[in-house]
Amino acid sequence: MRAFVSEHEWTRTFPAWPEQQFRRALVVAAHPDDETLGTSGLLQHLHAAGTEVTLVVATDGDAAFPASDPAERRALGRARRTELARSLAAQGLDVRPEWLGLPDSDLTAHSGELTEALRGYAVDCDLCLMPWPDDPHPDHQAAGRAALAAAPAAAHRWSYPIWMWHWRDPGDPDIPWHQGFSYQLTDGEHTAKDAAIHTFTTQLAPGPHGEEPILPTEVLAHFDRRFETFFREPPDRSAPVERFTELYANSADPWHVETSWYERRKRALLLAALPRERYRTIVEPGCGTGTLTRELSERCDRLIAFDLVPEAVRRARSWSSDVDIRGGSVPEDLPSGPVDLFVYSELLYYLGEADLQRTIDTSVAALRPGGDLVAAHWLPWAPEAPHDGVGVHERLAAHPELELLVTHIDEQFRLDVLRRR
Repeated sequence: MRAFVSEHEWTRTFPAWPEQQFRRALVVAAHPDDETLGTSGLLQHLHAAGTEVTLVVATDGDAAFPASDPAERRALGRARRTELARSLAAQGLDVRPEWLGLPDSDLTAHSGELTEALRGYAVDCDLCLMPWPDDPHPDHQAAGRAALAAAPAAAHRWSYPIWMWHWRDPGDPDIPWHQGFSYQLTDGEHTAKDAAIHTFTTQLAPGPHGEEPILPTEVLAHFDRRFETFFREPPDRSAPVERFTELYANSADPWHVETSWYERRKRALLLAALPRERYRTIVEPGCGTGTLTRELSERCDRLIAFDLVPEAVRRARSWSSDVDIRGGSVPEDLPSGPVDLFVYSELLYYLGEADLQRTIDTSVAALRPGGDLVAAHWLPWAPEAPHDGVGVHERLAAHPELELLVTHIDEQFRLDVLRRR
């Protein structure tokens, strides 16, 4: 670990923060000032757009100077609470912090308590912002990991690094640059952020016993940028069946497959892209309520369709008793073959790494030589998804036993047809 990497060494460019509307954001900070340093500009932007922001601060930051006696620590904790209130006012954020009062510099020992507390605040949020779970500070690690554990399945999860900029090397292989995005601050947001940072006077000045400031000039340089960096934190496991069961319980057509232009256009392009007019055996995992299944059934001698949600299967079966529609999930229920066509629509990105790799390998092995595999996936990253549409299609295209025949990419989805060599 290097000490205080200078700002000029961090020369990176990132894709722009993917703009979208959020209803409610949970923002987690290990210490008062983490949220201002790491995500002030984005918070100002979200707040102005109408997002309800809940800020949870795990500790009072009273152990910033370890040589302090108990009275000095209590005084520092009170001062930092006051500083955060002034910081939020300087940013124009009408946000009242939720203080957990957990022990500063000892969050790891209280990770279970922290997770449970955050789970209560996370209910119904669709965005979670947290310290980077691999930030060099142990409290930041504990706060980030607790927030990930507490985040609802339907929430987008993003982390912000703090001490990484000072104590890590830009070339460290475990920094997830491929998941990095940047939010560009407006002039007004940058000015407000600078003013907010300078309300934390206890961190900018020497400690009570002459200690070096926590935030000296070389550290502050990292947070004077015109952009803020965030790492997407996708789930590491396949999306839970409970999430999809909930969606079908609340709507007969959760994705508006029957009515939306996106779904109708995608379905028409998928069917038109199939190289053969007719197939012997088609397998459609994740068939949902069977809208595509109906049209595929006219292009084959035998169709096997399945879904992991019982209600979806019930609705899919309602239109035909002649098609084999069953309950099942990937990769466990994939047939061993021979199969002439696999159809994967809006499914593969919901799979964790092990399930995705096994699904691809099992599908390819089950295909007849010359058999086809079609995949169609939405390009924006779904919150429940461990992968994005581009990523899973690149995995398929790189498979040594598959030849890419057709590719369609537009602003909404990607469609590929691949053939087994």
